Amino acid sequence: MELRVLQYFLTVVREGNISRAAQTLHITQPTLSRQMMQLEEEMGKQLFIRGKKKITLTQKGMLLKRRAEEILELTEKVEIEMRETEQEITGTISIGSAESSSAQILTNIIKLFNKQYPKITYCLLSGNAEQITEKIDRGLLDVGLLIEPAAIDKYDFVRLKQEEKWGVLMRSDAPLAKKEFVTAEDIVGLPVMITNRFYKKEDIGNWFGENHKNINVFITYNLIANAALLVQQGMGYAVTIEGATSIYENKEFCFRPFFPPLTSKSVLVWKKHQTFSEATTKFIEYIKILSEHDTI
Repeated sequence: MELRVLQYFLTVVREGNISRAAQTLHITQPTLSRQMMQLEEEMGKQLFIRGKKKITLTQKGMLLKRRAEEILELTEKVEIEMRETEQEITGTISIGSAESSSAQILTNIIKLFNKQYPKITYCLLSGNAEQITEKIDRGLLDVGLLIEPAAIDKYDFVRLKQEEKWGVLMRSDAPLAKKEFVTAEDIVGLPVMITNRFYKKEDIGNWFGENHKNINVFITYNLIANAALLVQQGMGYAVTIEGATSIYENKEFCFRPFFPPLTSKSVLVWKKHQTFSEATTKFIEYIKILSEHDTI
């Protein structure tokens, strides 16, 4: 399977039409059609459902689309790393980050590191722990910022001092907004949105205690952005960490912490026994130095 053919395939998917894709790629339509048929033969699966004006993907086609995007992204990353020179360190460091207060620490590290290595660029991705570690395992991310509890046995890591405070994001005119903090009893019977990972962990059962079975969780989510839109519509209360709500600090929203307090720590992780680019190696060394000097 050639990378060029994968690029052709993704262009066809994006355009939804062989003719438009051929024009975009500056090749003839018969040539592109032949390449796609040969790709299906090579895969041994039908990838397209061909309509009169538009083509759609089969399930195997959707799987190939996802894998092709990952392959080309990884290929581009390798090419950039191979262009690095010893005289002046360049390249791109790919970093995944949870939405949290600790993200500010990460940005401070990048800012300080950038002063020493101004030619290095960064690719930042927001996500939850599962999304970030999956991309680290596939080599698509170099470093990840995770909120604990998280499965980090197979990673090297540095634990940050910053504590993430759990609580509830709500509308400013919600009844609970009048309180300084929120107890488990306060939200019994109310419509609640909870992050997938928090909902699956023991933390929620331990904190809610006997009230756990009476909590009306009507939505689970992975990132706060979509849940915040529902909060804005007055549809309920979103359980989250305070650091994830910073962009919603306005008259329309407010955050109230849990009582008794529930907190989590953050970790910066990277793959064990991994050969990194020189740029990423320097960045990880810098993180370790800051940690040793107790500055993060």
